[in-house]
Amino acid sequence: MSRIKTILLWVMAVLYMFAGYNHLMNPAFYVAIMPPKLPNPEWLNVISGLAEIVLGVFILEPRVRVLAAWGLIALLIAVLPANVYVAMENVGSDGPGSGNAMANYIRLPFQAVFILWAWWYTRPDAEGTV
Repeated sequence: MSRIKTILLWVMAVLYMFAGYNHLMNPAFYVAIMPPKLPNPEWLNVISGLAEIVLGVFILEPRVRVLAAWGLIALLIAVLPANVYVAMENVGSDGPGSGNAMANYIRLPFQAVFILWAWWYTRPDAEGTV
């Protein structure tokens, strides 16, 4: 694996582990941005936080890296409705209407970037890269 790909792997892993930890330490923020039609937002927050931590760790292990990368892609797709809800309803930490509309919309395309970033680790490395 190239040096840059390895560095970005570690950056991604740390970001997911930190995000998962933040889900568990600051649940009110994440519960506030969940679409109201979703059942048990507190549990969904815990599940997504734990998934981020576990997948962030597993992405570092070569034997399960591809599976972990697909898990991150699935997780990112699963949380996409919440991100769309945040943008459409301008959701902030105090609920709908309390967010930063510009930031909420700018944030949406980053889901695709994060999906592509994880997808990169599902692909075999080219032979002889440094």
